[in-house]
Amino acid sequence: MRLRQIALLARELDATVEHLRAVLGLDVAFRDPDVAAFGLANAVLPVGDCFLEVVSPIRDDASGARLLARRGGDCGYMVIVQTGDLAAARARAQREEVRVVFEHAAPRIATLHLHPRDVGGAILSFDCAEPAQSWDWAGPDWEAHVRRDVVTGLAGATLTSDAPAGLAAHWAALIDRPASALGGDVFAIALDGGTLHFCPARGAGEGLACVELVEASRGARERALATAAQRGLRVEGDSLWIAGTALRLVEAATP
Repeated sequence: MRLRQIALLARELDATVEHLRAVLGLDVAFRDPDVAAFGLANAVLPVGDCFLEVVSPIRDDASGARLLARRGGDCGYMVIVQTGDLAAARARAQREEVRVVFEHAAPRIATLHLHPRDVGGAILSFDCAEPAQSWDWAGPDWEAHVRRDVVTGLAGATLTSDAPAGLAAHWAALIDRPASALGGDVFAIALDGGTLHFCPARGAGEGLACVELVEASRGARERALATAAQRGLRVEGDSLWIAGTALRLVEAATP
């Protein structure tokens, strides 16, 4: 169970991508024409061998457009967890009475999207890639677009809720990993190579609020924060905000 990709939802796709390029030194590996079926356009940017995706509505009736209206602007959108057993993930979803809203199978990758109203917090997707290190959602040559000068991987994500204990327990049942209480009504689910946190919303509403990125160095973090401030983005502490989502730069975990 590995945190492999995070999707952000933005009204302005190109402007958001340009912020990610300028601030985090990332490069677009792929723009998937097939997401037009959902009324979306997208861009997928490698972060090491993980990925940030930006999606943007191209139709007013798209579910993404409705979410932007409900949230009052750009926001976190989807958490993609890589698994080696999609059938088991489906069985857990059925057990938890969570609907599947989309599924697709190809020779090298298969996906199972769960209904965000049933999951809570965000769309949760389980994806199985063969071979495991591949990732066809990022296009045929994504490795050539990896840039590690500023950030080198995904470290985690934070979902907020008025009932974080219940949300954490529900995600734990779907992911089949235990939720640990950290104190202060904060809970965590440890994945392979990353951690999901569940925190009180404190008036912000339920959703995907923060993405943690592994910094290349402390100096790279400081340069990224300074660039974000120069571009008029919100900056607080070790975090900057793009697409309505905090991007927190953290040190690599020690083995």
